[in-house]
Amino acid sequence: MATQPPSISPVKPPEGPGADDAGSVVMERRALRVQPPKMYQVVMLNDDYTPMEFVIAVLQELFSKDRETATQIMLKIHLDGRGICGVYSRDVAATKVDQVHEAALKAGHPLQATLEPVE
Repeated sequence: MATQPPSISPVKPPEGPGADDAGSVVMERRALRVQPPKMYQVVMLNDDYTPMEFVIAVLQELFSKDRETATQIMLKIHLDGRGICGVYSRDVAATKVDQVHEAALKAGHPLQATLEPVE
């Protein structure tokens, strides 16, 4: 019983755009369009028990506001019932909200903050 070598038929190289002389195919590079991350605003809510000085201190320490800006935000919170403390990515905003709650709890105040998507 004699074995015969397999017959190999020649492979025809691809033709047209994207083909090179060696018979390999080159893919076109397409630019990926990445959306910027959605931003969230930290909103502090008014209550009738937290002292204004504490709110100013929190705005200065946690949100790096100067005294004048912190006072303006505090007055907005007091008069409108809520005020925007800053705009951050989701993780940073959530951390800021947690820091506000922790500072308020430690000081014995009912100060609340939430995060809302920026529209």
